[in-house]
Amino acid sequence: MAITPVKELVASAKARIETMSQDEAQRRAEAGEILLVDIRDPRELQREGRIPGAFRAPRGMLEFWIDPDSPYHKEPLATDRKLVLFCAGAQRSALAAQTLLDMGVENVAEMEGGFGAWKAAGRPVEEG
Repeated sequence: MAITPVKELVASAKARIETMSQDEAQRRAEAGEILLVDIRDPRELQREGRIPGAFRAPRGMLEFWIDPDSPYHKEPLATDRKLVLFCAGAQRSALAAQTLLDMGVENVAEMEGGFGAWKAAGRPVEEG
C-alpha cells in the first residue's frame, strides 16, 4: 500500500492555513492579541526551552483539549483570540492547524519557522 508522504501532507496543509510571521507573532503575543500554542512534546520543552507566555498543548492532546465537549477540554483554548500554533520546525503545527480548521476552529494559524527559528533569531526563550 502506497502512503502519502508527510512532505505532501504538510504542503497541502500549508496551502490551506494561515502562516504568521515571527515578527507579527511576537508583536501580537506581547500585545495580548493572540495566544501562542506550543504543541511540542514535553521532552522538547525541557531540552530546548519555551517561549514565555505560550500555552503548552502537546500535539497528541490538542483536539481533546480544544473540544469544549471533551472531558479533557482546557479553558485557555476557548478564547476569541487567534490561536497561533508552533512546533519545532513548522511541520506538525501546519498539520495541527489544518486539523483544527477541519474541527471548525476558524481563528487559527501557525507560526512561520517554529520554535527553532524563534530561538535562532535570538527571541525570548525561557528554560522548559
